[in-house]
Amino acid sequence: MRAILDAQRAAFMAALPEPLSVRKDRLKRAQAMIRDHADRFCEALSEDFGHRSREQSMMTDIAGSITPLKHAEKHLDRWARRDKRSVQFPLGLLGAKAWVEYQPKGVVGVISPWNFPINLVMSPLAGIFAAGNRAMVKTSEYTPATSAVFEEAVAKYFAADELAFVSGGPDVGKAFAELPFDHLIFTGATGIARHILHAAADNLVPVTLELGGKSPVILGKGADIAKATERVALGKMLNAGQICLAPDYMLVPSGEEPRVVEGLKAAASAMYPTLLSNPDYTSVVNDRHFQRLTDWVDDARAKGATVEVVNPAGEDFGSTNSRKMPFHIIRDATDEMIVMQEEIFGPVLPVRRYDTIEGAIGEVNRRDRPLGLYYFGSDAGERRRVLDRTISGGVSLDDVIFHVSMEDLPFGGIGPSGMGSYHGLDGFRTFSHAKAVYKQARVDVAKLAGLKPPYGAATRKAAARQIG
Repeated sequence: MRAILDAQRAAFMAALPEPLSVRKDRLKRAQAMIRDHADRFCEALSEDFGHRSREQSMMTDIAGSITPLKHAEKHLDRWARRDKRSVQFPLGLLGAKAWVEYQPKGVVGVISPWNFPINLVMSPLAGIFAAGNRAMVKTSEYTPATSAVFEEAVAKYFAADELAFVSGGPDVGKAFAELPFDHLIFTGATGIARHILHAAADNLVPVTLELGGKSPVILGKGADIAKATERVALGKMLNAGQICLAPDYMLVPSGEEPRVVEGLKAAASAMYPTLLSNPDYTSVVNDRHFQRLTDWVDDARAKGATVEVVNPAGEDFGSTNSRKMPFHIIRDATDEMIVMQEEIFGPVLPVRRYDTIEGAIGEVNRRDRPLGLYYFGSDAGERRRVLDRTISGGVSLDDVIFHVSMEDLPFGGIGPSGMGSYHGLDGFRTFSHAKAVYKQARVDVAKLAGLKPPYGAATRKAAARQIG
């Protein structure tokens, strides 16, 4: 891996400055790599998960990868323009100028997760390539078939000193994170992110972390319960809930809980009338995660929760090893239950009651700051209170997850849900160095400013003017 990094950095330095035409060509080749191998990628994703909807994969991982690459290609000329800045009076009148140039950093490392193992490689690469960098990608050991397609396909579109993929287990991941990249982006669990930061710190590598956490849904005043529950159920069951932005728990007015639960059940049943043989419904990725989710549901039951299992066809899940898990709604969830302590990452949704909107806000604020927050409601004042009094990576109003798909919005977390952001212009700037440039006026500014020795009355007057 170090040899690949050294080769990429040498090629990067030799090519500087990286023309916009080369950057656009890389963005086009990246699109072609995904488009030309779409069917093989979808087959590999299904193999890795045990079953994954082809149509879902086409939307979330194939189209969802090409969109940010196209967006970057379209807007690169504007993003890359120098940014004119002002200079202090009277230097501008004397001919001094200042501006910011956005320069590529060099070689960027990408550590990608297993839940969207194509999209969460290619979406960062859109900003990385637009900014003029080279990239090395460490793929997840949980999706080996998808990683193999990447490793085979990449050589047809990119030289190894432009883009390279490596795979392997935790030891490879640790060694990858310890490389002296010019920037490192990690998408994954908060616990692992701590190790990534420690590894990067020795080389002072700047890091972007896209993590997760318990993203809440608040059902507010005037919310359309049927519409809200349908959208929450869709977001929770997409990819079987294995989404960093999936709604993790739902806060509902005390009197509305029965209607909310019935709405969730009705919506889930309409979208997935069967589950075991339903090609639209994705499996839990592996036995360890399936057992984890099962244990957490059992823990909630044992501690007093009522668990509503949405199984509209009455299928026997105990007789299969498919790892398909029905939607579980956890009522009367308490803080003692694991489902209210950890990010769930599966088709399990605790529903909790609140009496006042301030109580709901307090519930959100006493937990770690989440990656996403979702509010449904028609009361503008209440909506404003929720936005003003909670802190999260991003927000979708009257829906869930959708803010991540808006390329002109920065995507990232805060605190335990992440640091830094990317997507669109924000991604271009994350992976660029903003270089400050100052061009001095022709006159002797140091003398005018009283900076040139020997110091005397002129210096004292200049200092007095600036101090006020």
